[in-house]
Amino acid sequence: MQPLYEGKAKRLYTTQDQDVLRIVYKDEATAFNGEKKAEFAGKGELNNRLTSHFFEVLAAAGIPTHFIERTSEREQLVRRVTIIPLEVVVRNVVAGSLSKRLGIEEGTVLETPIVEFYYKDDSLGDPLVTPAHINLLKIATTEELSLLEQEAHRVNDVLRPYFDNKGITLVDFKLEYGKTPAGEVLLADEISPDTCRLWDKETGEHLDKDVFRRNIGSLIDTYQTLFNRLGGNGQ
Repeated sequence: MQPLYEGKAKRLYTTQDQDVLRIVYKDEATAFNGEKKAEFAGKGELNNRLTSHFFEVLAAAGIPTHFIERTSEREQLVRRVTIIPLEVVVRNVVAGSLSKRLGIEEGTVLETPIVEFYYKDDSLGDPLVTPAHINLLKIATTEELSLLEQEAHRVNDVLRPYFDNKGITLVDFKLEYGKTPAGEVLLADEISPDTCRLWDKETGEHLDKDVFRRNIGSLIDTYQTLFNRLGGNGQ
């Protein structure tokens, strides 16, 4: 098993099966494209458990993902895909950069969810891109872009009521997609409090990485609280 890639929150390894990769979740947390960094013991285990569960929830709803199985506290097996260099962001409530860009008060509920695309390039700061930009960069075809938007809405249609039933508002979240060697587009990467904004419906308490970004609480305590709210086992 050889190292293949190391990102901000995960390491990726090959396996004896060329179509299967092993992900190891790290304890590091980053914000602002890596400008802010810290390490939190147990974070990798929590994100592995939570991501595995969310992918299982989505698979049960008929949404294709790269996830195969969780194999240990920090590890999971996934199908090999080539990541499409786009972050697909779904917004249900105004927060973060959307509030800053448009001057709309954070917490404003959107009448219709918005899907945005960001170019995955740390050196450029992962800029917001339009379909015309995506076509210029040859990142995805018009048909693929339409599919990504459609699939992102499908994920939202599953996860939004899931969290609502737990007393949590799914404010916004980031998705990444990849293509198999056969060309199938699959939901990939992770879904965790690293990649979602989650607010307690009654108190507005942040249950996500914003506590680290904004210095408003303990990241590991927050993630553990979310874990417990989902039944203590991601369910």
